Amino acid sequence: MLWQPELPEKYRRMSEGDLATEIDARRKELGSKLLILGHHYQQDAVICHADLVGDSLKLSQMAAAEAPKRGAKWIVFCGVHFMAETADILTEESVEVILPDLGAGCSMADMAAYEDTVQAWKEITEAIRDPEAPRGASAPRIIPITYVNSSAAIKAFVGEHGGACCTSSNAHLVFDWALRGGDEPLAKGESVKILFLPDQHLGRNTAKSKGMVTEFDATAKHPAEMALWDPKRELGGLDRETVRRAKVLLWAGHCSVHKLFRSEHVRAAKTEGRTVLVHPECSQQVVDGSDLRGSTEFIIQTINAAPAGSRWAVGTEIHLVNRLARSAAERGVDVQILSDCQCLCTTMYRIDQQHLLWVLDQLAAGRVVNRVKVHPECRRLARLALDRMLRNVASATGASASGPKGGTRQKLPTTVD
Repeated sequence: MLWQPELPEKYRRMSEGDLATEIDARRKELGSKLLILGHHYQQDAVICHADLVGDSLKLSQMAAAEAPKRGAKWIVFCGVHFMAETADILTEESVEVILPDLGAGCSMADMAAYEDTVQAWKEITEAIRDPEAPRGASAPRIIPITYVNSSAAIKAFVGEHGGACCTSSNAHLVFDWALRGGDEPLAKGESVKILFLPDQHLGRNTAKSKGMVTEFDATAKHPAEMALWDPKRELGGLDRETVRRAKVLLWAGHCSVHKLFRSEHVRAAKTEGRTVLVHPECSQQVVDGSDLRGSTEFIIQTINAAPAGSRWAVGTEIHLVNRLARSAAERGVDVQILSDCQCLCTTMYRIDQQHLLWVLDQLAAGRVVNRVKVHPECRRLARLALDRMLRNVASATGASASGPKGGTRQKLPTTVD
């Protein structure tokens, strides 16, 4: 987490209404030079000021398309640090990306440190060499995949080593690409080993959807085809044979929000006659017990299309669920969060109206603060990983590799839950 200087006292003393009024005034003053992005997990008092609302990668893609159309000089990303990095990678260098609070990081992204990844790559590469293999025989090819919820440094590492990024909606397609050998088709007799960072649950759930046996498949007739790599332990806490056998090595990372949902929550919701809809960042046990699982966009689309009278339990971040529930209630659809726990993205919650107004006031005064800028070489390598994802997903789906072409301003309630 980066250090965020304390705001001047005046911002802490302002009421929510006054903050909103001043933010609107700065927006008008800065005009088309300003583009504000709001992630779905943001609190209502912040997201109501966003020009574009969406999930992390989609927002960056939309911003890359929208910024040149309006001549935007500044993108204020109301999200977390890795999202601002991605926006900087995908937009023109002339556009400056700003994060209202530098302390808004992501605990999952932080679980995959660059130095640990370099060390893991070295240990895995050495472990899979078979000293008894025939002369000229090749070891399995390691292809890294990183969830977009990762730092620019990890994206760059993956790009440098022939791997790709993925999202929760296209992870299955990126897995297919990697298992085929990535950008270089497999030679006869060659195999692939995937290193999946940083979210073990998305990796495990995706691998299982491909028919692979997980360590939690108690009734399976075959040994587990994946293993959990703990970067804080020698050889990931595994023995050499396990590393060699595993088709997928899962980094020991997780989302602090989605980890809160448990199997008993699923059972309780089903007892109440609710359809359970969860994000694949949840554990395998939760995903296996759910009725439906999918990305944030899939969750939103599913609830928006739900018929009147249906009852749902949704396993994802509380601010998004609450907005979906309010909107759904107007159509006679009953939506509640899967768990009574405070399933809140606390780092996202650091972005508030006070910090948003502060960075806008600075821009209006001619000062750019809290700029997030990725080093050029890191940017180039990270872009490789992102481009491989976009290109291969487009090839598999027939869609454009450039992603969404813009977006619309979404007005949302200004009340705070």
